[in-house]
Amino acid sequence: MDIITSDTPSITSSKKIHRAWSMYDWANSAYNLVITSTIFPAYYNAVTTVTKDGVVNDKVSFFGFSVKNSSLFDYSIASAYLIIALLSPILSSIADYKGNKKLFMQLFCYLGSFSCCGLYFFTSKTVELGIIFSGLAALGYCGSIVFYNAYLPEIAIESDRDRLSAQGFAYGYVGSVILQVICFLFVLYPQWFGITDSSFPARLSFLLVGLWWAGFSQITFFTLPKGIPLAKDLKHSLIVNGFHELKKVWHQLKQMPVLKTYLGAFFFYSMGVQTVMLAATIFGSKELHLIQEQLITVILVIQLVAIAGAYVMAKLSEKFGNLEVLLFVVCIWIGVCIAAYYTTTATQFYAIAAVVGLVMGGIQSLSRSTYSKLMPPTHDTASFFSFYDVTEKLAIVIGMVSFGFIDSILNMRSAILALIVFFVIGSLILYLAIRKQEPIRLRSTD
Repeated sequence: MDIITSDTPSITSSKKIHRAWSMYDWANSAYNLVITSTIFPAYYNAVTTVTKDGVVNDKVSFFGFSVKNSSLFDYSIASAYLIIALLSPILSSIADYKGNKKLFMQLFCYLGSFSCCGLYFFTSKTVELGIIFSGLAALGYCGSIVFYNAYLPEIAIESDRDRLSAQGFAYGYVGSVILQVICFLFVLYPQWFGITDSSFPARLSFLLVGLWWAGFSQITFFTLPKGIPLAKDLKHSLIVNGFHELKKVWHQLKQMPVLKTYLGAFFFYSMGVQTVMLAATIFGSKELHLIQEQLITVILVIQLVAIAGAYVMAKLSEKFGNLEVLLFVVCIWIGVCIAAYYTTTATQFYAIAAVVGLVMGGIQSLSRSTYSKLMPPTHDTASFFSFYDVTEKLAIVIGMVSFGFIDSILNMRSAILALIVFFVIGSLILYLAIRKQEPIRLRSTD
């Protein structure tokens, strides 16, 4: 049988550890909401756009190069994800061998949180500084997630992983909304706090995100186990060994057609999902001319709906199967892109946002738990999740670069429409994965 799964007694099922693990989503999701989705993109667009005599100039100077502001944002995020895609195999190999993935998770957490604090100094006169800190924050976020995800198969038996993955995302959505509301008050009602500098509320929000992220992550770091070193000698140096581990994972995947096909689908639909999520706020600001208050409100709606989405998709997967539900969700994403292309009003944008919230929570949670259920039982969890994260990060790089390029030569609407190609390919490959899964299911019931 190609799918190897096992509920081994050595896997911890402690509710305390489950809650502590989920609290890291609570801690870091504030970055996702405030920095990547709401206040930072709106603030970035405001400080890098100049309107004079009715003429809008959205070009910025970045170390002497003149670049369209939205394209620069896309390229900077893509660069951060490319770096982590190259680094994670090396670091995951070290984490598996030394049994210290919590240490690496901490290092990236602090890199990201302190970079968010650094964004406090981002103004129209320090664009380079803002881009560098936002890139480092992205690097810290996605770097820590590699090791965070790797804990999932270690702390939960297979039957609990859909639920725990959904719980993590739900914690994240709730925590991020709480901080977002606090930041929302500073941004919308600065006079309540005696604030006269118009840029201060946004910059204060970035500082609060960093403190929130670093602070609440201590609950996770205090409780999660350190990990168990691998009891084997390395055939290669620690630096080179990570890529050999990825090669070994790839050879194992060749013997597991469902998991291999699923990763192919995940690669393509992630290009679309992550790009839409990262570019949504700038799209609303530049194409629909929504004000900051409207953008923050709509993202809050997305986060609240996403809580329900994560749990709804987990329940549906119990009845219909993970891959089948993922195929359904990807088809909805295709409809979202088509609808976004024709969106011209704030009301239409709100409606699409509600749908995005439902499928956003579902596809992220279910993608992670599906991989953890399809992968074989192993102590090399960081290496296996490194493969998963490298796949996702490369997908984001391609998605963001493609989106930024099409935006620079055409417009953002055309760039969003082009994302449909990624979703269609992903859905077709998911269908193939389902077809490959059926004979395995039949054999397993014989």
